[in-house]
Amino acid sequence: MKTIGLLGGMSWESTISYYQLLNRIVKEKIGGLHSAKCLLYSVDFQEIEECQSKGEWQKSGEILAAAAQSLEKGGADFIILCTNTMHKVADQIQEAVSIPLLHIADVTTAALKRQGLTQVALLGTAYTMEQDFYKGRLAQNGIRVLIPEEPDRAMINNVIFNELCLGAFYPGSKAAFLRVMGKLQKKGAQGVILGCTEIGLLVNQQDTDIPLFDTTILHSRAAALLALDLEDQ
Repeated sequence: MKTIGLLGGMSWESTISYYQLLNRIVKEKIGGLHSAKCLLYSVDFQEIEECQSKGEWQKSGEILAAAAQSLEKGGADFIILCTNTMHKVADQIQEAVSIPLLHIADVTTAALKRQGLTQVALLGTAYTMEQDFYKGRLAQNGIRVLIPEEPDRAMINNVIFNELCLGAFYPGSKAAFLRVMGKLQKKGAQGVILGCTEIGLLVNQQDTDIPLFDTTILHSRAAALLALDLEDQ
C-alpha cells in the first residue's frame, strides 16, 4: 500500500472527512483491520486565508510547497491537497516535490466523464467559481461550467468562510444552496460540482435529485484506490 500525503487544514473541518473517507474506502476494498497509510501536514488556515484575501498567491504557494516537501521527506508516495481553492497553486507545489500531486479537478473530470456529463454547475469559494484555474481544467476536457449569479456567489462564499469553515451548519444556508442549485439546473446544468471541500458537510445527495459531485468524496476515493493500485469502477 502506498503512503498518502495529506496537505490539509484548509479547513480542518473537511480534512477530518478526508481521513475518515480514506480509511473507510481502504477497509471496504481490502477488509480486515486494514486502514490507509497516510501522513498529514495540517497548516494554519488563518495564514493561508490572509494570503488569499490579499492576493498573495505566490506566498501561499511557498507555504504549501514547503509543507509538501515535508510530506515527501516523511515518506509519502504521492500528495493530495485537501482543498479546491488552493489548487490555484498546484503547479507551484508540484514543482517543489518529486512525488505526484493528485489534482482534485482531474479526479472530478474523470467522474463527470464516467457519467457522460458535458455541462455542470460549480459551487465553491469566489476564487474557485470566478477564476480560471479550476474551470479551465474542466473546459480543456470538454466540460462546460456554469456558475451562479454574483449575489449567489457572494452568499456561497460567505457561508463557506464564515460558517462551514468554523463548523457551523444552518438549515437556512442549506436551503439557500439548494435554491441556487435549482436555478443552475434550470439553466442546463446536468449536475453540480461541490467544488469546496466543506460544502459536502452542509448538503448531500439525499437533499436533492440533482446529481452532486462531492469533490471531497471523489478526491478521497481516487487517493485510496491509487494507494491500493486499484482501478475506479
